[in-house]
Amino acid sequence: MIEVNNLTDYSIDKKFLRELAFKILKKESSNCFEKKDLSIALVVPLRIKELNKRYRKKNRPTDVLSFQDKENWGEIIICPVEVKKNTKKFNSNFKKELSRVLIHGVLHLLGYDHEKDKEEEKMKKKEEYYLNI
Repeated sequence: MIEVNNLTDYSIDKKFLRELAFKILKKESSNCFEKKDLSIALVVPLRIKELNKRYRKKNRPTDVLSFQDKENWGEIIICPVEVKKNTKKFNSNFKKELSRVLIHGVLHLLGYDHEKDKEEEKMKKKEEYYLNI
């Protein structure tokens, strides 16, 4: 089950997020159909800043955080305000940037880590692939 909780004032297409996450999990994981849950939460900047400070020791808001779970897929936290800022930074649109951060979060849950030397390029290629399908 993929659950989407929108705790913001942004109008978000929950079905789109669920379908995109499912496509990635199905393609990347042989055990996608096990009874595992994924939670996607959309939060305000203050909340993601608190989480970023607590778990990554970075005292600032970010666009996406991922938390793995041993029994489930885990949880992805997205801040739409930060995603909106990305649209200007990357000369993009909101739906594409929302897709990008969700893809990024799911790939982290699947074990990809752009902070490791040899994995950054591999993860970027995967992100681009899923953005273009």
